[in-house]
Amino acid sequence: QVQLVESGGGLVQAGGSLRLSCAASGHTFSTSSVSWFRQAPGKEREFVASMSWAGFTYYVDSLKGRFTMSRDNGKNSVYLQMNSLKPEDTAVYYCAAGLRTSWTSRRGEWNEYTYWGQGTQVTVSS
Repeated sequence: QVQLVESGGGLVQAGGSLRLSCAASGHTFSTSSVSWFRQAPGKEREFVASMSWAGFTYYVDSLKGRFTMSRDNGKNSVYLQMNSLKPEDTAVYYCAAGLRTSWTSRRGEWNEYTYWGQGTQVTVSS
């Protein structure tokens, strides 16, 4: 049984930083891709970043330079370092794995992922 558990969310002032974590059981990040999505109230789920099994990363253009994704194979965990946070970054952040198709072409499509964590709330105050 695959389980993804996110942590690290919280309340932070604009300009601050947070580091989200996603730990997996029953699934190995070093041999598969993993992605981060977010969903703000009243909005659709939005792609944030993705890492291929080989360690290549891809970010949505609007977040490049502020968000960084990394992986610790020994802990079977991935991380999302978020800097210079803005109120518009407020959302529930999810990690997703089990991409059913091409990472190159479909990594940003939330409905192509099989496994999801429960999400962690990030709130950025102005």
